[in-house]
Amino acid sequence: MKKRTLAGPRGFVLIDAVQAADLSILGDYGKRDVNGAEDAMTESIQRHKRGGLYFEDFEVGKTYQHRYTRTVTQMDNILFSNMTLNPQPLHIDRHFCETETEWGQPLMNSLFTLGLMIGIQVSDMTVGTTIANLGMTDVRFPAPLFEGDTVHCETTVVSKRESRSRPGAGIVEFHHKAFKQDGTLVAECRRNAFILMRPKQS
Repeated sequence: MKKRTLAGPRGFVLIDAVQAADLSILGDYGKRDVNGAEDAMTESIQRHKRGGLYFEDFEVGKTYQHRYTRTVTQMDNILFSNMTLNPQPLHIDRHFCETETEWGQPLMNSLFTLGLMIGIQVSDMTVGTTIANLGMTDVRFPAPLFEGDTVHCETTVVSKRESRSRPGAGIVEFHHKAFKQDGTLVAECRRNAFILMRPKQS
């Protein structure tokens, strides 16, 4: 069977044609060339087997430019709004938006945008090392996001501290930002996550 290569958080892997076809459902969920370097997110540190960073590996002040991008669609808007029982016509009724709003087209559901912004960073930073999401603050949507826009994101490590109640874990504060294709900031938030420390060698 014909093989092709696919870039992932831990390098390149071979996939066959059937797997490639399965990946097509992701649409424009793609990979950016970050700072002109294919391995911009590759470190010499030992990551979790699933690819995430341990508590010790996060550097306060460091900003991660995430490789994955995502074009948001009408299906995203309709499906997410229906799944969350949100009948707001701003998201699901194009005629309403065209005739009764200043936007002239549907706005992306802001909670979908928030989830996408946080989700995009997972493969680069926290897959396998997150114990729990502790909360989000300072959530903002400073500019509209529309169906057909393409989102890219960055995350800055704001602070971190060891847990006072749980050995082997710490709390990391992230500042996530999402931009659309022209560089306009469309979402941001601060998030506290409970993160595993690297297991001690026995």
